[in-house]
Amino acid sequence: MTDLNNEILEYIDKHDSLNTLEYANFQSLDHQKVIGAIKSLQTNEGLLKAEQKSTKSFVLNDEAQHIVKHGSHEAVIFGLIPETGILQSELMSLPNAKLGFSKAMANGWVQVDKKNADGPKVTKKVASINDEVKDLLTKVQNLNLSDVNEKSIQDLKKRKLISEVTINSFLVSKGDKFSTKLEKPEKELTAEMLIGDLWKTKKFKEYNLDALGTVPDGGHLHPLQKVRTEIRKIFLEMGFNEMPTNNYIENSFWNFDALFQPQQHPARDAHDTFFMSDPAVSTNFPMDYLERVKQTHINGGGYGSQGYKYDWKIEEAQKNILRTHTTAVSARMLYKLAQNNGFKPTKYFSIDKVFRNETLDATHLAEFHQIEGVIADYDLTLGDLIGILHEFFSKLGMTELRFKPAYNPYTEPSMEVFAFHKGLNKWVEIGNSGVFRPEMLEPMNLPKNVSVIAWGLSLERPTMIKYGINNIRDLVGHKVNLKMVYDNPICRISK
Repeated sequence: MTDLNNEILEYIDKHDSLNTLEYANFQSLDHQKVIGAIKSLQTNEGLLKAEQKSTKSFVLNDEAQHIVKHGSHEAVIFGLIPETGILQSELMSLPNAKLGFSKAMANGWVQVDKKNADGPKVTKKVASINDEVKDLLTKVQNLNLSDVNEKSIQDLKKRKLISEVTINSFLVSKGDKFSTKLEKPEKELTAEMLIGDLWKTKKFKEYNLDALGTVPDGGHLHPLQKVRTEIRKIFLEMGFNEMPTNNYIENSFWNFDALFQPQQHPARDAHDTFFMSDPAVSTNFPMDYLERVKQTHINGGGYGSQGYKYDWKIEEAQKNILRTHTTAVSARMLYKLAQNNGFKPTKYFSIDKVFRNETLDATHLAEFHQIEGVIADYDLTLGDLIGILHEFFSKLGMTELRFKPAYNPYTEPSMEVFAFHKGLNKWVEIGNSGVFRPEMLEPMNLPKNVSVIAWGLSLERPTMIKYGINNIRDLVGHKVNLKMVYDNPICRISK
């Protein structure tokens, strides 16, 4: 407890009550400091009672404070006049002489001899004066207003020496549990208190059971994770099985060659793909399947295609890379499906990271998430693909779709998918799709009348649209504002 707190308690113990404003003036203290001490003491329940009071008072301006210290202008002028008098012209050259001389004349303190040979001369008319203005201002400053009548207050206001204010103060009295000695209440019950019965004499702080607890630190779901969860639910509702996508590192065979993508394709360049330096190559392949893929590239492999007619090299297929699409996982799963005894129609999906050697800008990063759906069944057509796309995207809240012919090395026919964005009021590309080529499927030994339709889109684009983010670097990367991650709402996709 501070010295001021102790002094206040001693004062109240002696006088039964305390007016904070009067006490502050009496002790020459800042009034707000006294109020702060009272509020601090009130945290002890029942110690003090406090009633707020509003008091009309007055404050002195700078000129009035100067008068309190040095005297009124008329008194100063009176004091500067010698017994023999002074020329009026000389007197009027002094500071505040015009106002001081005028008031001194009005008070009958001085007189002017206009017949003086050297010019008007000012002399004292009385031997001594009482500086009432200074006395009044001193009383106002000390809040001794009982000795100041209303006319004097109005005169001071007219001279603009004081201004009226309302001061809020407190009348403080003893509470039910008043004491001049305060014991800080204990916050916790300790083992030592229980063992020695010390708890019986201790005062404990009451628990506020209505107080809100501290919000515990915990994890927060990133917007990408929220949208990913919703899209995953849609796939599961449609009867799809999730593919294992835990291998970020893939070899070029599964990423490119198995998809009937030629080894001279620009996407296999270092400008578009990240190549691994250690381990640089893979050596474990299903060799009979690899041979069929090789022949398909060279001459069509006997599957009704001409192939690409080039010298296919296993060294290119062995190169390890960071996978550029999750279609490499789809290829592995379809090959695995083909090895089973008897074909069984299947629906697969995946949502995971892929990596491209892209130029970074507001909409592109070197890594992003790809959403992919794959359906393998007998005699699927382009109409089936369009139908499933309408069903899938309608669950994402996109009902107006358009399709545009496109080219992909491993799908024919291929289509880009566009949806009408009501916020932007225009058609925007939302994904790619197509029917896997026979040159990709038949080397896997899938039945000839089995077709596979597939489509894909990024996870970042719908997330940015959903949460109103214009720059992908505000969504992913080291510049992300964690406050955004903590505060963003749950994801609800309109269906």
